[in-house]
This record gives sequence, structure tokens and C-alpha cells, in this order.
Amino acid sequence: MSTHDGDYAGLLSGRHEAPCLSLYQPTHRSHPDNQQDPIRFRNLVKALADSLHRRYPARESAPLLAPFEALAADREFWNHTRDGLAVLAAPGFFRAWRLQRPVAALTVVADSFHTKPLLRILQSADRYHILGLNRHEARLFEGNRDAIDEVDLAVDAATAPPEARERATRVYGSGALGATTRHGTDVKQAMRDKEAERFFRTIDAGVLEHYSRPTGLPLLLAALPEHHHQFSRISRNPMLAAEAIDVHPDDLSLEQLRARAWTLVEPWYLARLAGLVDSFEANRAKRLGGDDLAEVAKAAAAGQVATLLIEADRIIPGRFHVADGSIVEGDLDDPDVDDLLDDIGEQVVRTGGEVVIVPAARMPTRTGLAASYRFAS
Repeated sequence: MSTHDGDYAGLLSGRHEAPCLSLYQPTHRSHPDNQQDPIRFRNLVKALADSLHRRYPARESAPLLAPFEALAADREFWNHTRDGLAVLAAPGFFRAWRLQRPVAALTVVADSFHTKPLLRILQSADRYHILGLNRHEARLFEGNRDAIDEVDLAVDAATAPPEARERATRVYGSGALGATTRHGTDVKQAMRDKEAERFFRTIDAGVLEHYSRPTGLPLLLAALPEHHHQFSRISRNPMLAAEAIDVHPDDLSLEQLRARAWTLVEPWYLARLAGLVDSFEANRAKRLGGDDLAEVAKAAAAGQVATLLIEADRIIPGRFHVADGSIVEGDLDDPDVDDLLDDIGEQVVRTGGEVVIVPAARMPTRTGLAASYRFAS
């Protein structure tokens, strides 16, 4: 079960054999609301199967649907759902995300994945990581302004390190040049410090490689004060924030942890949004930015957009033609019409640009998007 987005760009740029199956479902975190989630999931899988049979009548469907059926029967999974679920599958490929924000129920069978709901969530600017740490254990959390969840920490040393072997010999008295020889208790402490530092280095490298570097999310340390300096001194993670939470997560509820984290993250979040807006305004003044929908669409198709701000919850129905960047506005009631903002955003990510979902109150334009270009149009 994947719960982070390190591979999201790969989904857009990678090639997957058709048919590609996409399923989205709102889910619930607690009993009794979550009791109906597996039933609704099975209904969506049935709709997915019907679409598969209609669109690809000659295709053997059982191998494609088997992972969905296995997930439907996984009681442990359904006991730990969040606010939404995304499942993407293709021949030889199956991946699911438990989401921290709800999504509309949807099934799509096509030649490529329907990734737009994921884009909206994973490109939101208010997300962050928390690393809970002591000498023997590491825990990782992902959160936003409204929710926080623990992430499976895929780091080899995320379990307690072996206890250091301690020498039984104790030496007393003064050493050479009047230096006091360390007693046995000092030797034990030095060995414990060395073990902890080795453990911290392993955790730091793993979090950087598997989480911080792929996502670019800020990282907060949650640990007792005596561990802050030691970890910060050895860390090579550029996303590690100077501010920290001065208790271990075990001593807080998830809601308390989220509240403490958001107090630290919110200033960074607001500063980042302000910086993105300032950068756009500066680029627009130099003819390196724009907010005209048709102009931005053509620039996205040409791989010219470096950064794209999209207004949260804004939808502009229409068709976007990747080949030439042309757009035709339409009606969402038409099954062949999608959201232009999402389509353009997908193309920007596919061509190596950055997409950031911005609250309406923070957007610098009224058109739903704001683009900074790699070079003048």
C-alpha cells in the first residue's frame, strides 16, 4: 500500500500497457462510518468491470480485477482507511493510496490513468512530514492543515538498534598528563551515544532518499530536547526545519501532534505562497509569466511552463489538446469533457514543471491559474 507520492511523476511520464483502470472513493476514518466503505468499493469495482468489458471486450479481465478483489477482502486495510482512496491498475501494475482528503467516487477505464484527483491532493502546498525520534526508534508522519497520519517508514534501521556491548572493566584514577580516565559508566554512555549517532545517520539518509527528496516537503523533528542537537548536527536533509517539536510523538495524540506541527508549518506555508506569488508577478512583468488560459495551455504543451499555480476547488470544463495546446471550453455533463486546469497541470508535471494548488484567497489572478515560463513567449 503506497501512502506517499514519490512515484507520482513517474505515473504521468511512464508508459503503462492499456487498459488502465482508475478508481477513486471517499472513505471514512472511524466506526461505524467506515463499515460501508468496503461495500461501496465492491460496487465501484463492479462498475469498473462493466466498463472494462464494454471498452475492451476481447481482454481477459480476471488478472486485472484480481488485485481489486483482494483489496476488497483485506479487513486490516478497511479498518485503517483515511478520507479518500485512489487505486490505479494496469497489466503488471497495481497501486493504491490512502488519501488525507476526500475525493468524489469515480471509475475510469482508458488508455492512460486518470490522475487528476491525485494531482489536486499531492500538489497542495500545506503538506509536511514529521520525524518522531528517540535513540531506539523512528516514526514518520505526513500531515496537512487538517489531518495527520503515520507513514510506513521504509528505512532498514527503523527498528531498535542492537544494544552496545559494554565492557565490564572499570578503571579509576588519573591518566597521562593529569587527565581523568573515564569510568565504566562513562564508557557505556559513550558507546550509547555512538550507537545513537549511527542510528540517526541511517534514519536521516533513508528519510532524505525515500521521502524528503521525492516530495520536497518540509520535515519537522519531534523528539526530546536532548536529541534535537545530536540529530540536527548529523542531518544532511535540506528540508529539515530549524524549528522542532520538543516532545516525542508517543506523548501526544495525533490531533495534538497535528496542532503543534501546524503552528510551526503555517508561517513557512504562508511565506512559500507569498514567494510563489511574488515570483509570478516579477516574471509577468518581464513577459515570463501569464494567466491567460489559452496562452498558458499552449505554453504547457510546448514544455515551456516552469511553475504553475492552480486555484484550489476551481474547475473550468473543456478539452485540452496536448499536441498543439489548443483548448475548447465545454460542459462537465458531457462525458468527453474534463477540467482544463487539471489537464494543463498534468502536462506541466509531465514536462518537468512544478504545480502548486493555491487557496483562492492567495491566488494572484482571477483566471484560475498563473504560470511562470522557462523562457519568453
